[in-house]
Amino acid sequence: MSESESQCCSNPPTLDAASGGGHVENLAGFNTYVSGSLESKHALLLVSDGFGYEAPNLRKLADEVAAAGFYVVVPDFFYGEPYVLDNPIPAWLNDHDPAKGFEDAKLIIDALKSKEVSSIGAAGFCWGAKVVVELSKAALIQAAVMLHPSFVTVDDIKSVRVPIAILGAEDDHMSPPELIEQFVETVKASEVDSFVKIFPKCSHGWALRYDVNDPTAVDCASEAHKDMLEWFTKYVNGGNYPTTE
Repeated sequence: MSESESQCCSNPPTLDAASGGGHVENLAGFNTYVSGSLESKHALLLVSDGFGYEAPNLRKLADEVAAAGFYVVVPDFFYGEPYVLDNPIPAWLNDHDPAKGFEDAKLIIDALKSKEVSSIGAAGFCWGAKVVVELSKAALIQAAVMLHPSFVTVDDIKSVRVPIAILGAEDDHMSPPELIEQFVETVKASEVDSFVKIFPKCSHGWALRYDVNDPTAVDCASEAHKDMLEWFTKYVNGGNYPTTE
């Protein structure tokens, strides 16, 4: 296994179909974890890494973002077949191409629009980042966030048409800082608003597959989640921060 593949598989989550404070429903034909209320009219699509939509940390994040005033959906784009350790990654990717994920994501976007949401943002983690950048290129969403992206190229970034935040890690063999810097220069040359941050002393997957018992890892992930939420608050929720009673 290459270093890149090893990082993609590090600290795998223990999947739990019952995790989270939301619920699972059928959306556009996909089992989808849903959290939050449609009354907000602002929806977020979270696209998982290879371990899928039952990852507890991902569902916890969905709940936190929903509590900030968003309707959050996390579809199972792997049709019940998330990546499992010891399965050769190339073989799994052959059956779970991000290009297919993009086509599936368009169905989710259409379903959200049918629910009369007024704006939609999307965040993608590792595998999911490629799906989100494709949505951004097609301008099917209002804003995007990529966290420890995989398979995203400079040419992809050249074609992005919506505000995008790119959150990378200092130790990332899938999207090393050198590549993230190329993304920075590319997006600066466009008229698209952007936010780019490389997290020091973090590795690929830190924003989602962190050790909940490691305070430093939790703090780094929380910082990334805060950056993500602020970006979506600005571009999907019109800059309106939630208020608490």
